[in-house]
Amino acid sequence: MDWLGNAVGRRVVDYLVQDVRSEPLVPGSPEALRATLQVGDVLLVAGRSRVAAVIRRMTSSIWSHAVLYVGDMLDTFEPDGERHTLVEMELGIGCASAPLSKYAGEQTRICRPYDLDVHERERVARYCILRLGYEYDVKNIFDLLRYLTPLPLISNAMGRRVLMLGSGLPTRAICSSLIARAFEQVRYPILPKIETVSDEGARREILHIRHHSLYMPRDFDISPYFEVVKPTLVQGFDYRACVWAERRATARPEASEPPTPEIMAMRRS
Repeated sequence: MDWLGNAVGRRVVDYLVQDVRSEPLVPGSPEALRATLQVGDVLLVAGRSRVAAVIRRMTSSIWSHAVLYVGDMLDTFEPDGERHTLVEMELGIGCASAPLSKYAGEQTRICRPYDLDVHERERVARYCILRLGYEYDVKNIFDLLRYLTPLPLISNAMGRRVLMLGSGLPTRAICSSLIARAFEQVRYPILPKIETVSDEGARREILHIRHHSLYMPRDFDISPYFEVVKPTLVQGFDYRACVWAERRATARPEASEPPTPEIMAMRRS
């Protein structure tokens, strides 16, 4: 019966990944995006598929997908010669690389870890590259959506204990959990649990890493440890050069002159 379950699962996945929205709200410039990205940057994507719409609604965020930029660390190219510079965990595909043009014209946001050096950035990128070919954890995404749905008679504090998130297999993950585990390799915080303790009269904060399976794309956006980088501003924005569509007053048509007696006579005839 495994073949039946796989067939049904494939049908569900095919349905969820179909696009339901034609155009992004605020499309970005592919050239500016390419010139701004750095290795280790997290690229958030709004997405147009059915599952993207579900994730946006459940997480109260516009972002449904997270991708890691790895720059020139891959030797994979498109038929037209474009290098793959992204690593992502995608529903229906798994962990795969992609060219930046895949998200050309999409609504995106760059979230940049603050003060990581080149070696730490490459270490984060290398972790994701070594996971190419891993499977997408479908159980994790649906359990995560269940976690985000209020459960009757269960408090928020107990919600994490009630749900066993993820399949538990190290070769499976979702987009945000893969990237979260990559940043764990360099002990970089995303949205840690903060414990305030008193030590000889002084108060200090201790960070506790959340389980990677609980991270969502929006967490990189709202994290106080990631900088939001906007390519339009980085590449040089001059508001004085903006061309605005002005409202043009339509000219009132002139009143037509009354017909002459000769024209009136011709009409009567």
